[in-house]
Amino acid sequence: MDYNKKRWLILIASCFINLCIGSLYAWSVLSVPMAEYLSQLTGATLTARDLSIVFVIANSVGPITMITGGTINDTLGPKLVVLIGGIMFGGGMFLSGYARSVSFLIGTYSLLLGLGLGMVYGATISTSIKFFPDRRGLVGGLTTATFGISSVIIPPIAAMIISKTGVTSAFKVIGAVFAVIICLSALIMEKCPADFVPEGYTPPAANKQAAINKNWKEMLQTPVFYVMILLLTCGAFAALMFIPMASPLAQNIVGMSTASATAAVSTLALFNVLGRVLAGSISDRIGRINTLALACVLSVIGLIMLYFCGEGDVVLFYIAISIIGICFGSFMGVFPGFTADQFGPKNNSVNYGIMFIGFALAGYVGPTILNNIYAATGGYKNAFLTAMAISIMGLGLTFVYTHLQKSKKN
Repeated sequence: MDYNKKRWLILIASCFINLCIGSLYAWSVLSVPMAEYLSQLTGATLTARDLSIVFVIANSVGPITMITGGTINDTLGPKLVVLIGGIMFGGGMFLSGYARSVSFLIGTYSLLLGLGLGMVYGATISTSIKFFPDRRGLVGGLTTATFGISSVIIPPIAAMIISKTGVTSAFKVIGAVFAVIICLSALIMEKCPADFVPEGYTPPAANKQAAINKNWKEMLQTPVFYVMILLLTCGAFAALMFIPMASPLAQNIVGMSTASATAAVSTLALFNVLGRVLAGSISDRIGRINTLALACVLSVIGLIMLYFCGEGDVVLFYIAISIIGICFGSFMGVFPGFTADQFGPKNNSVNYGIMFIGFALAGYVGPTILNNIYAATGGYKNAFLTAMAISIMGLGLTFVYTHLQKSKKN
C-alpha cells in the first residue's frame, strides 16, 4: 500500500473525527438552556454555573482512556479505538438529551462522553503524527485545530435546534449524527508501519531515533517530563478557567446580550483554532519551547486586558479573549509534536495520554477556582490575577526546560 498518499486520507479522516468530538466545547452554549430546562423540570433553581461541574469532569477524565486506548492504538492500531470511542462519545451526547438531573448528566456527558473523547482524541492525533514525522508541528496543529473549530460551527447549529425543538433535541441530534460520522471515518484509520518513511524525508540516524523512543516508564524517570506536564497545565489554565463560562462571563462583565455572548464564544473558539495551526507550523521553524514561551507572554497581556474590562468594553473584551484563545491553541497545537520530539514517536499514544493529565488538571482546577472566587467576592477580578500568575509561572518553566536541555548536552 502507498502510505505516502494514504497518510493524507488518514489525516483528513482524523480532522473530521476531531471536528465532531470538539463539540464538547459547545457546552457554554448548551448549559444555559439545559439549566433552565432542569429548573422547570425539578422545581429547583439552577444556573449554568451549577452545571459547570458537568463540563469540568468531562474535561478531566480524558487522560484515562487516552492512556488505556493509547496502549491498544500502539499495538492493534487506531480503527478499533476510534470505533469504540466514537460510540461512547455519540452515545453520551445522545443520552444527555434524556437527562432529568445534574447527576444523570454527569453519568452521560461527563463520564461516557468524556471517556469516549479521550480514546478518539488520543488515537487520531498520535496516528497522524506518526505518519508525518516530517511535519509534526503542522499536523499536530491541524488535528487539534479541527477539534477547536467545532466550537465555532456547533454553537449556532445547536442554538438553531434549541430554538425549534428544545435543548434535549440538540443533544440527541448532535450525538446521533456525530456517532455515525466518527464510526464511518474510523474505517479509514490505519496503524502506521514501524518502518514508514515519507518520500523526500531523511529521518534521524537509527541509533539516535532508538535512543529517544522511550516508553512511559522511561519517560517518567526524566526530569524534563515533569517540567513539560507542569508547563502544559500552566499554558492551558487561563483558557480552561473561562471556556465553560465564556457566555455568562461576557454577559456579566461587559453586559452583552445572550446573542452577542454566543458570538464571543465563537470568537474565542476561532482564535483558539488559529493559534493551533499557526503555532504548530511556527514551532517547526523556531522551535517548540520558543513558541510556548511566546504564548505565555501573550497570555499575560490578554489577561491584563480582561482584568480592566468593564460594562460596555466590548472591543477590549474581544481583543482579550482573542489573545487568550490564540495562546491556548498554541499549547494544544504544539504539545503533541513536542511530546513526540522529546520521547519519540513509537510510544507517543500512551506518552501523550499521560502528558495530557496536565491539561485535565488545568481543566479541573481552573473552573473550580473561578467559581470559588466568584462565590467569595461576587466578581471575577481575582480569578484573572490568579491566571496571570499561572501564566508567568509557565514562562518560568520554559527557561527551566531550556536549562535542562543545555545541561543534558553538556
